[in-house]
Amino acid sequence: MIMIGFYMTLSFVLISFFFFLALTLFFLIWFNFGVWILELFNSSMMSISFMFDWMSLLFISIVLFISSMIMLYSIEYMSMDYNVDRFIILIFLFVVSMILLLLGSNMVMIMFGWDLLGITSFCLVNYYDNFKSYNSAMLTVLMNRVGDVFMLFSIVWMFSFGSWNFFLFMDYLFNDKVVFFISLFVIIASLTKSAQIPFSAWLPVSMAAPTPVSSLVHSSTLVVAGVYLLIRFSSCFSQSFLNLLLFFSLTTMFVSSVTANFEFDLKKIIAFSTMSQLGFMISIMVLGEVDLAYFHMVTHALFKALMFMCAGYLIHNISGCQDIRYLGGGLMKFPLVYVIMNLSVFSLCGIPFLVGFYSKDLVLEVMSLMNLNFLFIFFYFSSGMTVSYSFRLFFYLNKENFEIGSFFFLSLGELMLKSMLLMSLMVIFIGGVLSWLFFPTPYIICLPLMMKFMINFIILMGIFIGYQFSFYSQGFELIYKSMMSESILFFFIFNLSSLTIFGFNNYFINISNLYMKVLDQGWFENYGSQKIFFNIVSMMNFLQILSLNNLMVFISLVFFFNLLFVGLF
Repeated sequence: MIMIGFYMTLSFVLISFFFFLALTLFFLIWFNFGVWILELFNSSMMSISFMFDWMSLLFISIVLFISSMIMLYSIEYMSMDYNVDRFIILIFLFVVSMILLLLGSNMVMIMFGWDLLGITSFCLVNYYDNFKSYNSAMLTVLMNRVGDVFMLFSIVWMFSFGSWNFFLFMDYLFNDKVVFFISLFVIIASLTKSAQIPFSAWLPVSMAAPTPVSSLVHSSTLVVAGVYLLIRFSSCFSQSFLNLLLFFSLTTMFVSSVTANFEFDLKKIIAFSTMSQLGFMISIMVLGEVDLAYFHMVTHALFKALMFMCAGYLIHNISGCQDIRYLGGGLMKFPLVYVIMNLSVFSLCGIPFLVGFYSKDLVLEVMSLMNLNFLFIFFYFSSGMTVSYSFRLFFYLNKENFEIGSFFFLSLGELMLKSMLLMSLMVIFIGGVLSWLFFPTPYIICLPLMMKFMINFIILMGIFIGYQFSFYSQGFELIYKSMMSESILFFFIFNLSSLTIFGFNNYFINISNLYMKVLDQGWFENYGSQKIFFNIVSMMNFLQILSLNNLMVFISLVFFFNLLFVGLF
């Protein structure tokens, strides 16, 4: 009871800090203060700087609110676990590392938070002692290590300027050739952390972590760190890099939204949804709407955290079942949880006037103003597929053809319900407040009537497609086999994780094989330690022969020196 009280106190401290930051943010914007930089250790050559602007403070307040709700949620979710103390400490370190990344104004501070995020995520994914968790944690940390290496490359390249402050590159060194390589390294690092193709294999398998971890990872911490870094560096990227980034983000958005329509694992559906929304954010950022991308990142954090919390509640109280085909019929058993879950699903679809509507509707209407026909079709099709898998999930959760009572536990989880209720209030009411905060001068978008109704048409088409997909319950493998012969696109979609893992493994195995043949069994073998050892042994044998006082040896030496003397004179 003492530890539970400590965790509750810690959660409420985070909530109070959230309101403090929200108030600070209000005054910062109201009085137009710009950027604050706190310098420490000014008496030495080392300085640590923190950046307090509206972007970092707003997202820190969102992170603190979500993490406080998840800590309250975890008290009851992990109550039967013997290592709950370790779990809470890891969650707290995870949040602290994200805050350090958000406040960093130079690459070293960002790298510190970035690397700490990777280490704590490895510990959290590896929390359960089983083979699946070990494999998932290893894949997660190795994929993220690729991004860490490129972050280190960018830090090394910044030595050329004598500063790690990235604002220097934005203001004064935009056209420098070194910035070209730094931008490339930052893009690759961000793609790995945000699980964009070809680094997307780790995100679905990270579902091996406890559900509170998934709720935090997929909403406001690990996966959005890459998007946040791209937003910070958005003014440094050249057009060629932006086109490359647009290709990867659009591909991820399309592939993940299609794949989610064929999944039956509840947590994996939400994971593919996260991948799709991350691609959506990056695409908007590439097209020049940086504020809209950041706005959608904030709104997405709220409803995605709520969605995972509801999923965790169902899994916790239904004997660990994650198959959506067995989750129907629970509306009478868990009415409040199912209502909140449907609320988060509707927010993902962009139903008025929930928090997701204010960002997604604005993004799609701004896309309609651009003269980009192909991208227009791509965005609307991916949004339609998002509505499709959302309605499919809604359909399976609310149909009554399966009796959930056989899985039903007596523990209803009051703390879990209270934390979800607080999150649902934010999802309902905070959308309008955030839109007024982001855009005090509202967007005035004038579109033809057909274009204005296009979003409604896409929602209706997505509902129809999701309803049709809801009757495909024969399993993922049978759908895969039936579509493999139809299109190579489905081969890529269904084998995305395997192809990514195989590609990286095959690449590094080939490099290792070449290294072994050319160096270990080549140059090092013939001119390295083996050659030196052979020469030393030969010399020792020769000296040993000399030490035997053999007559033939002395005659040979006399003959050799006579020939040498004759040759010289």
